[in-house]
Amino acid sequence: MAENSKRTIVLIHGLWMTSLSWEHWVQFYEEQGYRVIARGWPGMDVGIDVLRQDPSTIATIGLSDIVDHYESIIRDLSEPPIIIGHSFGGLVTQILLDRGLGSAGVAIASAPVKGVLFLPFSTVRVIFPALSSPANNHRAVPLSAEQFHYAFTNTLSEEESLAVYEKYAVPGPDHVVFQAAFANFNSDSEAAVDFRNETRAPLLLIAGGLDHVSPPSVIKTTKHLYRKTSAITAYKEYPERTHYTLGQDGWQEVASFALGWAEHPIAIDVEE
Repeated sequence: MAENSKRTIVLIHGLWMTSLSWEHWVQFYEEQGYRVIARGWPGMDVGIDVLRQDPSTIATIGLSDIVDHYESIIRDLSEPPIIIGHSFGGLVTQILLDRGLGSAGVAIASAPVKGVLFLPFSTVRVIFPALSSPANNHRAVPLSAEQFHYAFTNTLSEEESLAVYEKYAVPGPDHVVFQAAFANFNSDSEAAVDFRNETRAPLLLIAGGLDHVSPPSVIKTTKHLYRKTSAITAYKEYPERTHYTLGQDGWQEVASFALGWAEHPIAIDVEE
């Protein structure tokens, strides 16, 4: 692809974050000549302080709202973009690809799709506060600094984690946690994809070995669920990376690999 014809990249953030979490990646890709779109979930393209003060406007956002939002953005583009999502953004990425969108998709530390039957203890520990009260299904609740440290920045000191928390963390609509957690009990789950879809764009699943939210076991199970399609599904694991992989030291390696693979997709299964 010629330098002056590089495509668009759409970045999709995850729960308890905003599009600001992509700030380093946006600059990294733009410096390579790409057009980068990093929009927030519906109602979340506002300042972090606004969301912290009054998260009621995003309290009932669901997966379909989020997916439809990004589908609208993508369909307005002149050509299919590369789609890269983190955490719940990784789940959204898979659903968008299943809808026939994108030239390639990268799901980093993805939330589980319907079909992932068993969640490890670390994942349950992270999502349990959201699921502990049925009322949270209609609320946007933040993680505490301590919960954030366990979920995202578990290799950082408390002081280092607090700095990340204060810069990026926001309340998240717990409704999406309920949708993902109970997807296997819902015949019409919004977290479902067609694992046999032969026409979807290539998909790369990236896992972090130290990730407490979406450990490798979750991502490997997701990869296995796609085994009956001929559409390219690749897996890449970074043993030392956490759920904060977008900002964790060494993020450039992940960003570079994701883009390189998306430009030239191949079926790989790599654990470094």
